[in-house]
Amino acid sequence: MKKTIPVVGMACSACSAHVEQKLSSLVGVESCSVNLLGRSALIEYNPDVITLQKMKEEVNSIGFDLVIEENRSIEEIARREYVLLKRKTILSWMFALLVMAVSMKWVVVGDRFVANQICLIIALANIVYCGRNFYVSAWKQIWHGAANMDTLVTLSTLISFLFSSFNTFFGESVWAVRGMEWHTYFDASVMIITFVLTGRVLEEKAKGSTASSIRQLMGLAPKTAKLCGAAVPADDDVREVPISTIQYGDVLEVRAGDKIPVDGDVTWAESFMTGDATYVDESMISGEPTPAEKKKGSKVLAGTIVSQGRLRMRARQVGENTALAQIIKMVQEAQGSKAPVQRIVDKAALVFVPVVAGISIFTFFAWLVIGGTMYLPQAIISAIAVLVIACPCAMGLATPTALMVGIGKAAEKLILIKDAAALESMRKVNALVTDKTGTLTIPNLTVDFTKAEDLPLEERETLKPHAYEAMKMLQENGVEVYMTSGDKEEAAQYWAEKAGIEHWQSKVLPQDKENLVRKLKSEGKVVAMVGDGINDTQALALADVSIAIGKGTDVAMDVAQVTLMGNDLMAIPEAVNISRRTVMMIWQNLFWAFVYNIICIPLAAGVLYLFGVDFQITPMWASALMALSSVSVVMNSLRLRISLSPRL
Repeated sequence: MKKTIPVVGMACSACSAHVEQKLSSLVGVESCSVNLLGRSALIEYNPDVITLQKMKEEVNSIGFDLVIEENRSIEEIARREYVLLKRKTILSWMFALLVMAVSMKWVVVGDRFVANQICLIIALANIVYCGRNFYVSAWKQIWHGAANMDTLVTLSTLISFLFSSFNTFFGESVWAVRGMEWHTYFDASVMIITFVLTGRVLEEKAKGSTASSIRQLMGLAPKTAKLCGAAVPADDDVREVPISTIQYGDVLEVRAGDKIPVDGDVTWAESFMTGDATYVDESMISGEPTPAEKKKGSKVLAGTIVSQGRLRMRARQVGENTALAQIIKMVQEAQGSKAPVQRIVDKAALVFVPVVAGISIFTFFAWLVIGGTMYLPQAIISAIAVLVIACPCAMGLATPTALMVGIGKAAEKLILIKDAAALESMRKVNALVTDKTGTLTIPNLTVDFTKAEDLPLEERETLKPHAYEAMKMLQENGVEVYMTSGDKEEAAQYWAEKAGIEHWQSKVLPQDKENLVRKLKSEGKVVAMVGDGINDTQALALADVSIAIGKGTDVAMDVAQVTLMGNDLMAIPEAVNISRRTVMMIWQNLFWAFVYNIICIPLAAGVLYLFGVDFQITPMWASALMALSSVSVVMNSLRLRISLSPRL
């Protein structure tokens, strides 16, 4: 069984890596992929061996939570957490301003001892209330031999707070008598928490934008339905009920402008223009702008809209079984899947925090070796700055933010991508094999097919919208296109020329399509196969990237990694375009995340002092930069929503 389960409490890539590691280690869990950005875990498990409750208990033990209860909404949980996070952030800023006012002597409150005591109280209040979650999470992580971003925040704030508290009461007697200057760093303790909280608020706001495509899809489903007592109108027997109460076989009425609530069959239709028929806008599923005519016996799908008149229908697929629900599930699973590069990043995240802690300890002792005990304050501040500046969050967000935007943008364009691996592979495609009938062309349904061969070719199968433009665009961008057809040579050549395709084959059988794909792969090409029927499944299964037409057979769609829901073949180069731009954004994000750490960690350690440059990133500014790095990665990924266009 495969199920997507919401996860609560994750803040960085180390968090998601720990949850994934814990779940994957459980007996009965066959595979697991945890998505930090989507706050979810895609788990394939054997329900006879392990229960969801057992998984929940195991995840709870390391400081996180699985939402398995039906009455708990992850959206509502996330909303409440966001509201609480904003409140804590605002309060933390108030504490920060108070500490700064006292420590910087903007407000005179007495001598140095009194001022430090006031700062101590404010900093402690900030830790206990605003920063409490950091410490609870860090303790649970340490208890289980793990570490994450909360561990770094906890260590840095506690060290600065405890050192400052010691100096408040013993600074004069320990340091001053030895001729050493001493300071307190309560402002650093407070500002670290404040900036980290601020960064997380901005992150959550930006991450919400990356998930807008899923929300748009979910918004297509109505919340209520009109339940009727009969398959055709009789008396006033219509009552509005929640969509969750609809069952198989229920009769529903849908009026002009209303969304169809579930999948089903029309039992009665009426329109002032067409009498016993009405029209339904199915563009959200098919991409076709012209409303489809619906009569008794016609199938209708959830989320589509009655354009005029009204109809009654019998529910056949409800809840998670509707076509719209399956599309939403597919997109969610794709956004929750991991690209191969993300697996490497997750492994790095598991060791990143311990490595940073080691660098911090090394920095501390290096300063003592250089300057002795006179440099103790400098050693502590440098070690704290290293702990704060390091940011596994930016690395962890680099891949999932770009994937969520790219896959979501594809869904908006009626391109359903099954997983991240398919998205990553598509950018490498340099050869495309396409079926003809049903894929490149549409048969003329007004023709008696027994006499079709007697008609001119242009009157038998028309080209699909933008077929020529799509094939030309692919070829101009380095993708060789091969058309296969079961037609005779004359017909195959005619349609290949009409579509602008140089390479074509006629009289092919399913095995011939598979052989062509195999041959191209043996030549070192990365091959995509486009098809719509059972006779294409062999080739689809063998191809590096398999693409099915949404109106094709279920078998072809099950095999395919990418499904095109409409008839416009510009979706093929559009899919390649989305793949290339998304992967480019992933590498761009990772590059800047790594460069950030490579540059900032030495600056926080004070390495420039060795070269006579009086500059160092202080703990306060380190926390600001750390928060900014995470937010910038998310914002950079959001540029995909603007930059994606039909061009490659």
